[in-house]
Amino acid sequence: MNCSLMLCRGRRGALRPLKNGQSRQPNGFTLMELLIVMAIIAILMLIAIPTVGALKKKANDTSAIQSVRAIMQAQSMYESTYPTLGYACTLSALGGDPKSGPPTPAASQLLQADLTSGVKSGYLFTIGNCTKKNLNGNDLITGYQITATPITVGQTGDRAFCADQFGSIKYDAAGGNNCTQNLQ
Repeated sequence: MNCSLMLCRGRRGALRPLKNGQSRQPNGFTLMELLIVMAIIAILMLIAIPTVGALKKKANDTSAIQSVRAIMQAQSMYESTYPTLGYACTLSALGGDPKSGPPTPAASQLLQADLTSGVKSGYLFTIGNCTKKNLNGNDLITGYQITATPITVGQTGDRAFCADQFGSIKYDAAGGNNCTQNLQ
């Protein structure tokens, strides 16, 4: 094997001394350098993970507020489309598949399926506390309450949101159903 004045490698890549008796270190990182870099990356990840969780909860809160607004808008459209019935008392009445035919009072096709399922972005959505008035033998729904509660308080969201037929959204800072504080 002909070696130059630089480095000569044998069969397995082991270093052999140069012609003048000196040896040279291989290029690359040592195990200690790699362990230090991995430790720094792990520390940075531990710092970033709580921030990512807080951002996810904030995004879920924002999505819940927008979903409550969408349900209120769908309720308004339902009431104007079916004035003899008033408001819808279930999310499924506001939903429905457009491929199944024209809208009906039981499936008005005003909300998307992800919201009519009752679960979206870490929140559970319900319509309840429906107030009825009997008008000419028919029940007319004159009031409702929308609630959006976190599936797991502190993980999927911190606050619960509520709204009614009057259009103001309120929240419960503890994540329950006692919405008393106005949303700014």
